Amino acid sequence: MTMNIAVFKIGGKILDNSKNLINTIAQLTQLFEDKIVKKLILIPGGGLLANFVRSLYREFKFNDDLAHWIAIYSMDYNGIELKRKFPHLKLFDNYEKLEQENRGMFIFLPYKYLKKNNELPHTWDVTSDSISLYFTKKLNSKNCFLIKDIEGILDSDHNVIKEISSVEFRQFKKEGKLEIISQDLELKDKTRPIDPYLLTLIEKYKIPCIILNGANPDPRIFNYFIFPNLQDKIFTKLYSI
Repeated sequence: MTMNIAVFKIGGKILDNSKNLINTIAQLTQLFEDKIVKKLILIPGGGLLANFVRSLYREFKFNDDLAHWIAIYSMDYNGIELKRKFPHLKLFDNYEKLEQENRGMFIFLPYKYLKKNNELPHTWDVTSDSISLYFTKKLNSKNCFLIKDIEGILDSDHNVIKEISSVEFRQFKKEGKLEIISQDLELKDKTRPIDPYLLTLIEKYKIPCIILNGANPDPRIFNYFIFPNLQDKIFTKLYSI
Protein backbone atom coordinates (compact mmCIF):
# COMPACT_ATOMS: atom_id res chain seq x y z
CA MET A 1 0.00 0.00 0.00
CA THR A 2 1.46 3.36 -1.07
CA MET A 3 -0.11 6.81 -0.94
CA ASN A 4 0.85 10.18 -2.34
CA ILE A 5 -0.88 12.12 0.42
CA ALA A 6 -2.64 11.27 3.67
CA VAL A 7 -4.02 13.26 6.60
CA PHE A 8 -3.40 11.99 10.13
CA LYS A 9 -5.32 13.49 13.04
CA ILE A 10 -3.25 13.04 16.22
CA GLY A 11 -5.72 12.60 19.05
CA GLY A 12 -5.50 14.35 22.39
CA LYS A 13 -4.84 11.15 24.33
CA ILE A 14 -1.83 10.60 22.09
CA LEU A 15 -0.56 14.17 22.35
CA ASP A 16 -0.95 14.23 26.13
CA ASN A 17 1.08 11.05 26.74
CA SER A 18 4.76 11.20 25.79
CA LYS A 19 5.07 7.43 25.33
CA ASN A 20 2.05 7.31 23.02
CA LEU A 21 3.27 10.32 21.09
CA ILE A 22 6.78 8.96 20.55
CA ASN A 23 5.28 5.65 19.43
CA THR A 24 2.96 7.37 16.95
CA ILE A 25 5.51 9.75 15.44
CA ALA A 26 8.03 6.92 15.08
CA GLN A 27 5.55 4.88 13.05
CA LEU A 28 4.55 7.83 10.86
CA THR A 29 8.20 8.70 10.27
CA GLN A 30 8.86 5.11 9.21
CA LEU A 31 5.99 5.31 6.72
CA PHE A 32 7.61 8.39 5.21
CA GLU A 33 11.16 7.07 5.21
CA ASP A 34 10.02 3.81 3.57
CA LYS A 35 8.20 5.90 0.93
CA ILE A 36 4.87 4.30 1.80
CA VAL A 37 3.30 7.74 2.18
CA LYS A 38 4.99 10.60 0.33
CA LYS A 39 3.20 13.52 1.98
CA LEU A 40 1.96 13.17 5.56
CA ILE A 41 -0.11 15.97 7.04
CA LEU A 42 -0.51 15.84 10.80
CA ILE A 43 -3.40 17.74 12.37
CA PRO A 44 -3.19 17.93 16.17
CA GLY A 45 -6.20 17.39 18.36
CA GLY A 46 -7.13 19.79 21.14
CA GLY A 47 -6.21 17.43 23.97
CA LEU A 48 -6.27 18.63 27.57
CA LEU A 49 -6.52 22.26 26.51
CA ALA A 50 -9.73 21.66 24.56
CA ASN A 51 -11.16 19.70 27.49
CA PHE A 52 -10.33 22.62 29.76
CA VAL A 53 -12.14 24.98 27.38
CA ARG A 54 -15.10 22.60 27.44
CA SER A 55 -15.22 22.66 31.24
CA LEU A 56 -15.06 26.48 31.27
CA TYR A 57 -17.84 26.58 28.68
CA ARG A 58 -20.06 24.47 30.92
CA GLU A 59 -19.25 26.41 34.09
CA PHE A 60 -19.40 29.97 32.78
CA LYS A 61 -21.89 29.46 29.92
CA PHE A 62 -19.98 31.58 27.41
CA ASN A 63 -21.17 31.52 23.81
CA ASP A 64 -20.56 28.79 21.26
CA ASP A 65 -18.53 31.00 18.92
CA LEU A 66 -15.96 31.84 21.57
CA ALA A 67 -15.69 28.22 22.71
CA HIS A 68 -15.29 27.07 19.10
CA TRP A 69 -12.38 29.38 18.31
CA ILE A 70 -10.56 28.86 21.59
CA ALA A 71 -10.80 25.09 21.14
CA ILE A 72 -9.41 25.34 17.60
CA TYR A 73 -6.62 27.60 18.82
CA SER A 74 -5.73 24.86 21.31
CA MET A 75 -5.07 22.64 18.28
CA ASP A 76 -2.59 25.24 17.00
CA TYR A 77 -0.87 25.36 20.39
CA ASN A 78 -0.52 21.57 20.42
CA GLY A 79 0.89 21.70 16.90
CA ILE A 80 3.55 24.18 17.97
CA GLU A 81 4.45 21.92 20.90
CA LEU A 82 4.59 18.95 18.55
CA LYS A 83 7.11 20.76 16.37
CA ARG A 84 9.19 21.61 19.42
CA LYS A 85 9.36 17.95 20.43
CA PHE A 86 9.97 16.62 16.91
CA PRO A 87 12.08 19.15 14.96
CA HIS A 88 12.12 17.00 11.80
CA LEU A 89 8.43 17.81 11.28
CA LYS A 90 7.71 20.92 9.21
CA LEU A 91 5.20 23.42 10.60
CA PHE A 92 2.66 25.24 8.42
CA ASP A 93 -0.21 27.60 9.14
CA ASN A 94 -0.43 28.76 5.51
CA TYR A 95 -2.74 26.39 3.66
CA GLU A 96 -1.71 27.55 0.18
CA LYS A 97 1.97 26.85 0.89
CA LEU A 98 1.13 23.47 2.40
CA GLU A 99 -0.85 22.59 -0.71
CA GLN A 100 2.19 23.31 -2.90
CA GLU A 101 4.45 20.87 -1.06
CA ASN A 102 4.85 17.51 -2.78
CA ARG A 103 6.76 15.50 -0.21
CA GLY A 104 7.42 15.63 3.51
CA MET A 105 5.98 15.38 7.01
CA PHE A 106 3.98 18.44 7.93
CA ILE A 107 2.10 19.72 10.97
CA PHE A 108 -0.78 21.92 9.92
CA LEU A 109 -2.21 24.56 12.25
CA PRO A 110 -5.87 25.02 11.25
CA TYR A 111 -6.91 28.19 13.10
CA LYS A 112 -5.81 30.76 10.52
CA TYR A 113 -7.49 28.99 7.60
CA LEU A 114 -10.70 28.19 9.45
CA LYS A 115 -11.02 31.74 10.75
CA LYS A 116 -10.82 33.02 7.18
CA ASN A 117 -12.98 30.26 5.69
CA ASN A 118 -15.71 29.84 8.25
CA GLU A 119 -17.45 26.75 6.82
CA LEU A 120 -17.94 24.46 9.82
CA PRO A 121 -20.63 24.71 12.53
CA HIS A 122 -19.64 26.30 15.84
CA THR A 123 -20.60 23.44 18.10
CA TRP A 124 -18.97 20.79 20.27
CA ASP A 125 -20.17 18.25 17.69
CA VAL A 126 -17.30 19.54 15.53
CA THR A 127 -13.86 18.67 16.89
CA SER A 128 -10.50 17.79 15.36
CA ASP A 129 -12.00 14.60 13.86
CA SER A 130 -14.30 16.59 11.58
CA ILE A 131 -11.67 19.27 10.98
CA SER A 132 -9.20 16.64 9.80
CA LEU A 133 -11.70 15.17 7.33
CA TYR A 134 -12.58 18.70 6.18
CA PHE A 135 -8.94 19.31 5.25
CA THR A 136 -8.65 15.86 3.68
CA LYS A 137 -11.33 16.98 1.24
CA LYS A 138 -9.69 20.37 0.69
CA LEU A 139 -6.39 18.69 -0.14
CA ASN A 140 -8.03 16.31 -2.62
CA SER A 141 -6.86 13.34 -0.60
CA LYS A 142 -8.87 10.16 -0.16
CA ASN A 143 -7.10 9.07 3.01
CA CYS A 144 -8.01 10.35 6.48
CA PHE A 145 -6.62 8.55 9.53
CA LEU A 146 -7.69 9.23 13.10
CA ILE A 147 -4.88 8.24 15.47
CA LYS A 148 -6.41 7.63 18.88
CA ASP A 149 -5.77 5.60 22.03
CA ILE A 150 -8.41 3.00 21.13
CA GLU A 151 -8.28 -0.01 18.81
CA GLY A 152 -11.32 1.20 16.92
CA ILE A 153 -15.07 1.16 17.38
CA LEU A 154 -16.16 -1.78 19.51
CA ASP A 155 -19.38 -3.73 19.52
CA SER A 156 -21.17 -4.63 22.75
CA ASP A 157 -19.04 -7.80 23.00
CA HIS A 158 -15.82 -5.72 22.94
CA ASN A 159 -14.89 -6.84 19.43
CA VAL A 160 -13.36 -4.34 17.01
CA ILE A 161 -15.70 -3.55 14.11
CA LYS A 162 -13.38 -3.33 11.11
CA GLU A 163 -15.83 -1.68 8.74
CA ILE A 164 -19.02 0.17 9.59
CA SER A 165 -21.10 2.58 7.53
CA SER A 166 -22.37 5.85 8.93
CA VAL A 167 -25.91 4.44 8.72
CA GLU A 168 -24.93 1.31 10.65
CA PHE A 169 -23.07 3.37 13.26
CA ARG A 170 -26.14 5.46 13.99
CA GLN A 171 -28.39 2.40 14.08
CA PHE A 172 -26.04 0.34 16.27
CA LYS A 173 -25.64 3.25 18.66
CA LYS A 174 -29.41 3.67 18.88
CA GLU A 175 -29.89 -0.05 19.54
CA GLY A 176 -27.10 -0.20 22.13
CA LYS A 177 -24.91 -2.48 20.01
CA LEU A 178 -21.77 -0.41 20.50
CA GLU A 179 -19.59 -0.56 23.59
CA ILE A 180 -20.34 2.29 25.98
CA ILE A 181 -17.02 3.56 27.29
CA SER A 182 -18.46 5.68 30.07
CA GLN A 183 -21.88 6.16 31.60
CA ASP A 184 -20.73 9.42 33.24
CA LEU A 185 -22.56 12.28 31.54
CA GLU A 186 -19.76 14.67 32.43
CA LEU A 187 -17.28 12.44 30.60
CA LYS A 188 -19.36 11.45 27.59
CA ASP A 189 -17.84 14.10 25.31
CA LYS A 190 -14.34 13.01 26.30
CA THR A 191 -14.87 9.29 25.75
CA ARG A 192 -16.92 9.04 22.57
CA PRO A 193 -14.90 7.40 19.77
CA ILE A 194 -15.68 10.07 17.15
CA ASP A 195 -17.32 13.47 17.10
CA PRO A 196 -20.95 13.40 15.86
CA TYR A 197 -20.43 15.74 12.90
CA LEU A 198 -17.84 13.42 11.39
CA LEU A 199 -20.59 11.12 10.13
CA THR A 200 -22.22 14.03 8.31
CA LEU A 201 -18.94 14.89 6.56
CA ILE A 202 -18.23 11.26 5.67
CA GLU A 203 -21.61 11.14 3.95
CA LYS A 204 -21.11 14.53 2.30
CA TYR A 205 -17.58 13.96 1.00
CA LYS A 206 -17.77 10.18 0.44
CA ILE A 207 -14.35 9.91 2.06
CA PRO A 208 -13.86 7.20 4.71
CA CYS A 209 -11.99 7.63 7.99
CA ILE A 210 -9.73 4.96 9.45
CA ILE A 211 -9.30 4.76 13.24
CA LEU A 212 -5.89 3.43 14.30
CA ASN A 213 -4.40 2.95 17.76
CA GLY A 214 -1.27 4.99 18.42
CA ALA A 215 -1.11 3.95 22.08
CA ASN A 216 -0.70 0.20 21.62
CA PRO A 217 2.96 -0.93 21.86
CA ASP A 218 2.42 -3.03 18.75
CA PRO A 219 2.81 -0.83 15.63
CA ARG A 220 -0.87 -0.71 14.70
CA ILE A 221 -0.38 2.28 12.37
CA PHE A 222 2.60 0.86 10.47
CA ASN A 223 1.06 -2.61 10.27
CA TYR A 224 -2.08 -1.23 8.66
CA PHE A 225 0.00 -0.15 5.69
CA ILE A 226 2.30 -3.15 5.34
CA PHE A 227 0.18 -6.17 6.30
CA PRO A 228 -1.43 -7.63 3.17
CA ASN A 229 -4.20 -9.54 4.96
CA LEU A 230 -7.19 -7.70 6.37
CA GLN A 231 -7.52 -10.05 9.34
CA ASP A 232 -4.01 -9.15 10.52
CA LYS A 233 -4.83 -5.44 10.82
CA ILE A 234 -6.60 -3.83 13.77
CA PHE A 235 -8.62 -0.76 12.81
CA THR A 236 -12.11 0.59 12.16
CA LYS A 237 -13.10 2.06 8.82
CA LEU A 238 -16.05 4.44 8.84
CA TYR A 239 -17.56 4.97 5.42
CA SER A 240 -20.61 6.17 3.55
CA ILE A 241 -22.84 3.88 1.52
